[in-house]
Amino acid sequence: MPQSSDPKNRPKPAPISPGTDSTGSPAIPPSSWAKRTGFRPRFSGETNASDSGQINRSPVNGGAPVAVNSDKDETVKKKRESESGAGRLPAKPVAKSGAAETVAPAPAPAQPSQRAVRNDDVENALPQIVEEEFVSHHPHMKYELRDTPGLVPIGFYGFQHYLSMLGSLVLIPLVIVPAMGGDHEDTSMVVSTVLFISGITTLLQANFGSRLPLIQGPSFVFLAPALAIINSPEFLGLNGNNFKHIMKELQGAIIIASAFQALLGYSGLMALLLRLINPVVVSPTIAAVGLSFYSYGFPQMGACLEIGMVQILLVIIFSLYLRKVSVLGHRIFLIYAVPLGLAITWAMSFLLTEAGAYKYDGCDVNIPTSNMLSDHCRKHVARMKSCRADTSHALKSSPWFRFPYPLQWGTPVFNWKMSIVMCVVSFISAVDSVGSYHASSLLVASRPPTPGVVSRGIGLEGLCSVLAGLWGTGTGSTSLTENVHTIAVTKMGSRKAVELGAGVLIVLSLVGKVGGFIASIPQVMVAGLLCIMWAMLAALGLSNLRYSEAGSSRNIIIIGLSLFFSLSVPAYFQQYGLTPNSNASVPFYFQPYIVASHGPFRSQYGGLNYVMNTLLSFHMVIAFLVAIVLDNTVPGSKQERGVYVWCEPESARREPAVAKDYGLPFRVGRMFRWVRWVGL
Repeated sequence: MPQSSDPKNRPKPAPISPGTDSTGSPAIPPSSWAKRTGFRPRFSGETNASDSGQINRSPVNGGAPVAVNSDKDETVKKKRESESGAGRLPAKPVAKSGAAETVAPAPAPAQPSQRAVRNDDVENALPQIVEEEFVSHHPHMKYELRDTPGLVPIGFYGFQHYLSMLGSLVLIPLVIVPAMGGDHEDTSMVVSTVLFISGITTLLQANFGSRLPLIQGPSFVFLAPALAIINSPEFLGLNGNNFKHIMKELQGAIIIASAFQALLGYSGLMALLLRLINPVVVSPTIAAVGLSFYSYGFPQMGACLEIGMVQILLVIIFSLYLRKVSVLGHRIFLIYAVPLGLAITWAMSFLLTEAGAYKYDGCDVNIPTSNMLSDHCRKHVARMKSCRADTSHALKSSPWFRFPYPLQWGTPVFNWKMSIVMCVVSFISAVDSVGSYHASSLLVASRPPTPGVVSRGIGLEGLCSVLAGLWGTGTGSTSLTENVHTIAVTKMGSRKAVELGAGVLIVLSLVGKVGGFIASIPQVMVAGLLCIMWAMLAALGLSNLRYSEAGSSRNIIIIGLSLFFSLSVPAYFQQYGLTPNSNASVPFYFQPYIVASHGPFRSQYGGLNYVMNTLLSFHMVIAFLVAIVLDNTVPGSKQERGVYVWCEPESARREPAVAKDYGLPFRVGRMFRWVRWVGL
C-alpha cells in the first residue's frame, strides 16, 4: 500500500531505543545540548514573509502538537518535488512471481520528531523549516518566480506592479533637476531617460543578474549625495546653464562609483562581505535613508497645506482603512493607494485653479519674483506656484517622440573627491540590495540565492549604474527597496510579468508627452508623495528586524544607537560653523547638504575635507558604520542576530528547481562555469 499523504493517517514511527537510531544501528551520541534536546534555531532564511503579517502556527491543544496541512500545500509540494527530481527516495523493489508482478512496499521514511509547542515558540513564530529544508511553496502568492499564466494576466499584473511603484521611479528627477537649475523641459527629458534606463536595467537584472522580479530604478540612497554634489561650493557661483554643467559632474561621479560596485560584485568580494551584513545592519541603514529627508518633506508640502494634507489623508485612508476592500477580487485601494491619492488631489487642485481660488489681481505666476513690483504679488507668488495646477508648461512643450541617447548632456566630468563620495554610497546601495534579494526570494523563489548569485546581482547593478551615468539620469540604478512591499501586496512574483512591464516602460519613455505629463505634477504634490515614500522606506528598513530577535536587548541597543547617532552626528556636522545668513542663497531645505563648505573636518587638504565632511553628514553612512561595528563585535548567537542564510552552492547545483530559479538563460551559464563566485 502506498503511504497516505494525509498526516492523520500517516503511520507513526516505532519507538526508538536509547542506543539505536531509526534503522536499528547504534545511535551517534549528540555532540551538544542543542542536538540532544532537539533544539533548532530560527534563522532568517528559514521563513516566508507574508503579505498580511498573519502567521499560521500549529495549534496547541493541551500541549499536544497538531499537524497542519492543506490540499494546496500538498499539491505545490508534489509539484516542487517533481521539479527537484524523482531520485530523492530510493526506488521501490519489484518482486516477480510467475507472470504477476508485485511491488514490495518501500520502508516508510523516518518522521521528524515532534515536540510540544512551548510559550517560547510563540515569540517570533514565523513558519519554520523542518530538517534544515527551506520552504519551497508560497500559498499566499498568486504567481511565483517561473510562472507564466498567459499574456493577459502577465500584462495586467505587470502594469499593476509598475503603477504601484510609480512614485519610486519618477520622484527623484522631480527633486534634483530643479535643484540644478533645470527648467520644466529638462525635467521632462530626465524623467523620460529614467523610464528608459529603468526598463533596460530591469530586463538585464531579470535575465543576467539576480533573476528575481525586482524593478531597477533611481534609489533614494543616491538622493543625498546628489544633493550634496549639486550644492557644492564651486557650483554656487555658476552663471549660465547650471543644469548641464552639474549634470556632467554627477555623471562622472556615478560612472566611477558604478565601476567600483561592478568590481565589488564580479570579483566575488561581495560574497565574502555578506558574512558581515545581517538584518541588524541592513535595518537601521535603510531606515536612516527614509528618515534623513525630514527637513524637505513637510516644509515643502506646507506651502499649500490644504492640497498636501488631503493627499496624505487619502493615501492613509486607501492603504490602511480600505486595504481589505476588494473589487473584482483585487484590493485596488491597497495596491493603487499612491496613484489614486495623486489623481484625486490633482483633480481637486485643477478645479480650485479653474474656480479662481488661487488667482490674485495683477499677479502673474510666470513673471520672476525679482521682476515683481507689487509687494502683494511677492507675498502670494509662492502659494500660487505651489497650489495652482497650471504653472508647469512641461506637457505643452514636450515633443511626442523623444529618444534618450548616451551623453545627451555632454561629456562627463570626473572629479575624484565627488567620485569617492559616490563610491561609499554605492556600497550602501549594495547593502540595501542584499536585504531586497533575501526578502523577495523568500516570497517567490524555491530557496534564497547563493552568495555567488548575490555577487552577480550586485555586479550587474554596477554595470546598470554605468548605463545610468552615461545616459544622465542624475543617480545610479539599483533594486528599489519598495519591490518587497509591492510583491507582497500584489501577490505577483512572476519574472515574465516584470519583464513585460519593463518593455512597456521602454516604449513609454519614447513618448515625450509621458515625461512631460509626469514633470507637470505640482511641487506640493511631489512633496506629499515624498513624505509617503520616505515613511514607507523607513518602515521597510525596520521590517528587516523580523528575521532576528527584535526583542533582544542586544539588538534593541544596537538599533537604538544606530538610529540616534544617524540623526545626531549629521546634525553636528551640518550646523558646525554656520553663521546667520551665511547660506542665504540656498533654500533652507537644501542647507543640510552644503556642509562641505563649513564642516568641522579642516585639514590642509581641501579634497579630504570635502570627502570627510560630506560623508559624515549622511545619515545612512553613520547608521551603517555604527550598526556593522556593533553587530559584528558584540557577542550574540546566530538566532539572536538573525544571520541571513543563503543557499549552499553544492545543494543549489543538485536541485533543478533552484537551478531554474537562478541559472543564467540562453546557455550563458555554461560559458562562465569556471567563475564559481558569481553564480551557482
